[in-house]
Formats: sequence, structure tokens, C-alpha cells
Amino acid sequence: MSTTAQTPRTATRVRSTSESTVELELNLDGTGASRIDTSVPFFDHMLTAFAKHSLTDLTVRASGDTQIDAHHTVEDISIVLGQAIREALGDKSGISRYGDALVPLDEALAQAVVDISGRPYLVHTGEPAGFEHHLIGGHFTGSLVRHSFEAITFNAGLTMHVRVLGGRDPHHIAEAEYKAFARAFRQAKALDPLVDGIPSTKGAL
Repeated sequence: MSTTAQTPRTATRVRSTSESTVELELNLDGTGASRIDTSVPFFDHMLTAFAKHSLTDLTVRASGDTQIDAHHTVEDISIVLGQAIREALGDKSGISRYGDALVPLDEALAQAVVDISGRPYLVHTGEPAGFEHHLIGGHFTGSLVRHSFEAITFNAGLTMHVRVLGGRDPHHIAEAEYKAFARAFRQAKALDPLVDGIPSTKGAL
């Protein structure tokens, strides 16, 4: 059986550019506690939901050029989150590796499937026409959902498929997507007592 549970799966990352400053801490074996202040209120809401439903303790403090728009800040936070996930996973010994979740939010329904594969790949489909142009919460455009997932998957080394199966309200659609990702990631990162070593025939992920 794996002894990975004895190794803390935590990470602390800082990223500072001319466009944003991000400080982030996470614990993959937490309870879902979070302290989020990104200067983009709707993204605060999404990251809080991610932490809660993935059982990841997450602290994010960020500021950026939101007077231009939220794009740079959301992108840079997502890059740092992906990097921190990758660091905290370590060699991925003992993990379940795969996760699948189907999550409703009122009329919206989203599915996410995650493979902690070490191979960055995102397939993202089903958002209704025009969703990418909606302004959610005054700062966050619908297009940032996919862009955030792209940055997370690339930097964390995840393969992820996200499908929106239904929905009308942009807030509900976006939140269902992030919660589906959180639940799928929760399964994939979980330590499985039946897994001995790294769950790959190659011996590495």
C-alpha cells in the first residue's frame, strides 16, 4: 500500500508581473477552507467553490490591472494555481488519478472528467452561443471560464474534459463548470489505499 499520505501535499507560490501580483497557498489534503481575495469578485466566488468542493485548502491574495479588465488577473491566478497543484501532487504516488463529476446548478448542468496525467490537454464544449461575451458579476466575462481552465490544466499537467449539458443563466453555467471541475479533481487527487506507487504502466505521470 502507498505511504504517500505521510507526505504533506502543499505548495506556496508567488508570481509578480507588470500586470498582476499573486500569492497562493494550497493543501490538497484539506477540508475546503479558503481565504480568497483576487480583486475580481466573481472569480473569488469560483475559487471559493473550487476549494470547498475539491476539499482543497486554498489561500489566494491577488491584485492586478483590473481597470483594464479582469483578463490578466484571472489568467495569472490560474497559472499559479496550476503550478501549485502540480507541485503539491509531487510524484503522484498513490493517487486515484481519474475523476468524473456531473454537477447541476438549477437549470445548468456541467460534467468534468479529470486525468492527472502529466499531459496538459483541455476539451471544453457546450457553452451556449454568446456565453463568452456575457459580463458576469460586473468584471468577469464568460470567455474567462475556458481561459482559466486552459491555464490551470496546462500548468498542472492535467487532462480535462468539460461539457456544459444545459443552462440559461451565465452565472449558473460558469459555477456548475467550476464545481464539476472541483468534484472531479477531488476524486482524481484522492489517495487510494489500494494503489501501490504511481498509477501508470509507464511508472511516471
